[in-house]
Amino acid sequence: MRHCMKRKIILTFTAIMLLSSLTVFAVSYPPQLYHRAERQDKFKKGDIVYMFHSGTNDIKETIHAGDSLTVYRISPSCEMTPIGIIKVISYIGETHLKGEVFAGEIKPDDIAKKDKVSCLVISAGVCNP
Repeated sequence: MRHCMKRKIILTFTAIMLLSSLTVFAVSYPPQLYHRAERQDKFKKGDIVYMFHSGTNDIKETIHAGDSLTVYRISPSCEMTPIGIIKVISYIGETHLKGEVFAGEIKPDDIAKKDKVSCLVISAGVCNP
């Protein structure tokens, strides 16, 4: 009887170990989704910036190539201060935009907005643009 209990415990432990390793493999991302190593802390007039967005129809209907987005910085007290303008160059894939800084000094994690939609400024472009 003790032998059966030990056997069940060992089988359960083995099953848990196998399933946990499969779970980790299932959520790992392919390397081409990661950003390039070329990162910047600040962007000024003329620099190319990349923005992440939700990919929803609201974004695609509101933002077009050639549009200007107002860029805001959020303070620790959650106040939004306008700090610059980005001119949209193009869409990249389903969830990224490429733009050029038109005015201001923009940093990663600033928010670029037009009407009721917004994008997050990121520090580098996506792979295979």
